[in-house]
Amino acid sequence: MRIHGRLWLGSLALAAAAALAGCGGAVSVVAEGGDSMLMLSGNDAVAYFTAGRPVPGRNDIKTDHRGVTYRFASEESKRQFITNPERYAPQFGGFCAQSMAYAIPVPADAGTFKIIDGRLYLFASPRARLYFEFDQERNLRLAWNYWETEVRDSNWRIQSFKRLLLRVPNYRSNAELAEEYGKRFKR
Repeated sequence: MRIHGRLWLGSLALAAAAALAGCGGAVSVVAEGGDSMLMLSGNDAVAYFTAGRPVPGRNDIKTDHRGVTYRFASEESKRQFITNPERYAPQFGGFCAQSMAYAIPVPADAGTFKIIDGRLYLFASPRARLYFEFDQERNLRLAWNYWETEVRDSNWRIQSFKRLLLRVPNYRSNAELAEEYGKRFKR
C-alpha cells in the first residue's frame, strides 16, 4: 500500500518523534572528557562579561547549574557564577538567538556572542548575529516569545523538526535576509 501526501508526511513526523523521544531537553551542550552536558563548549561564562571574549575554562574548576556543567578559568569566576548564575548563563539554553526568533533551537557557536542588556546571547555564526542585529529589538521580542511559549520545555530536536516543517509566520530564509540586508545597506 502506498502512502500519499499528508499521511506520508505525518507518518514521517511520528517516526522521527519516536526516534528522538529519548533525546535531551531544550539546552545546547557538548560532551567533552567526563562532562556529558558541558555548556559554552567549556568556556568560562563569567569571562564573556569580564574579559569580553570566550576564555577556556579548566576541567578541574566547574559547577553544575540546571543540569549542565559550567567550567571556569579561575576560582573567582566560579564564585561569581555561583553567586548569581542567572546573570552569566547564556539565554535560550545556549541556542542561537537568531534561530530562536523562528522557534528553531539551533546549537550555537560559543565564540559568536553578544551581551545585550547584561545578558549573554549566542549565535550559530557571525552571519546569524548580523541578521539578528539587523532588527535586534524585534528579533529579541520574537525569540523570547517563542522560548517562553513553545521551546523552553520541549525536546529541542523535535521542536527543530517541527518548525523546519511548519514555519512561523515571520520566518525568513538566509537568502531573503541577505537580500533585505543588501537593500537596506546598499551592499
